[in-house]
Amino acid sequence: MLSSIGPTGFILLAVIALLLFGPNKLPELGRAVGRTFREFKEGAREIISEDDSSNRKEQEKSKPLAVDSEPESAPKPVDKRLPE
Repeated sequence: MLSSIGPTGFILLAVIALLLFGPNKLPELGRAVGRTFREFKEGAREIISEDDSSNRKEQEKSKPLAVDSEPESAPKPVDKRLPE
């Protein structure tokens, strides 16, 4: 999306923002946008970490207590040697 905007597009956006908000408001707006992005990233990290921890707990619960060497449904090996 932003790859189609060139350097002149960014300059034009900066000039429009300067005209709309004035030089005194732009630093405040920049800080507010930065805080918003930071809070969003922290929230996303919390959601991801909660999801990862719940996945680990589910995997631990689903682990079998005793591991069989061969499950019953596994096919038996076939002797392919020629008779003597």
